[in-house]
Amino acid sequence: MRKQLVAGALAGMLLLGACGDPGEEDAAPKPPAAARTDASEPPSQTNRQQAERDRRTEKDRRTEKDSRKPARPKPAPRVLYLGDSLAMENQDVLGTLLRDQLAARYTSAPYSGTTLCDYLEGTGEDSLVPDKAKAARLVRELRPDFVVLQFWGNAWGYTPCMGGVTYDKQRDTYFARYAADARRLTRQIEEAARDAGAPRPKVVWVSQGPDVMTPDRVRRVNELYRRQATASGDLVSDAGRVVSPASARYRWVRELPCTAYERSHPAYCTEPGGRTALHRGDDHLHFCLAPTTPKSRPCPVRSPGIRRIGQAVTDTVAAAARR
Repeated sequence: MRKQLVAGALAGMLLLGACGDPGEEDAAPKPPAAARTDASEPPSQTNRQQAERDRRTEKDRRTEKDSRKPARPKPAPRVLYLGDSLAMENQDVLGTLLRDQLAARYTSAPYSGTTLCDYLEGTGEDSLVPDKAKAARLVRELRPDFVVLQFWGNAWGYTPCMGGVTYDKQRDTYFARYAADARRLTRQIEEAARDAGAPRPKVVWVSQGPDVMTPDRVRRVNELYRRQATASGDLVSDAGRVVSPASARYRWVRELPCTAYERSHPAYCTEPGGRTALHRGDDHLHFCLAPTTPKSRPCPVRSPGIRRIGQAVTDTVAAAARR
């Protein structure tokens, strides 16, 4: 028995000797070295490029998301409308257009027979405009974005604040005074906004249509408005052009061809042959087709000239409000 055990042990030792380490050519492949995790090791160029691509992709996603956001609508403009009898008759139509097309917050305070000096504060002069309706006071109270001024240019001394200066007797003095009052009124509007802590409103000077009696006077008044607007960074709405012949800006006419709007709304084409009336036969100045009354009032009847002027002013305000 003992001999058998010795023989088995000897055989096992011989087998172990035959299974020695294999040669290099027969060696199993070594496992790859573990990647370094030391944070101090700089990233490879490939890793940097991938990180940059990831950052760009995320930035593009944010940009695309922002572009899908609806643009924040601008607040509805606040509009203050001042002027003489032309503004008095226009005020309701202009207000309707501004509210319907711009959702504007609109206030009007026109007084018939007035001119620029009537809306000045602190002049110590008689005026047809009460203190509560002076331009500066209304600007402080209402903080408008736009102050629309429509004045034919009182030329016959009707308002006392002109001190008797008239176009027919003192033309140079008349224009000098009118230009000075335009500067003063603009300055008072600007100062009133500053006093109220409000942004300066844009002043919109409304140019006038042709005047059958004094065509050159209206031309010069409109030029005065343009110079003042340029000097103070304000606006001119050339509403007078829409009640003038296309080929003759300062030639007065009672009728004009209907516009596209008027043709699509036949009640505005008041005359045969596709024409519309701008003035009554007995009133060459105003555009309301109802008779004038001793007490001034907004025009109570559909009047193409008034709508044309109102739309021109609305377009001017709309263009400025979009900037």
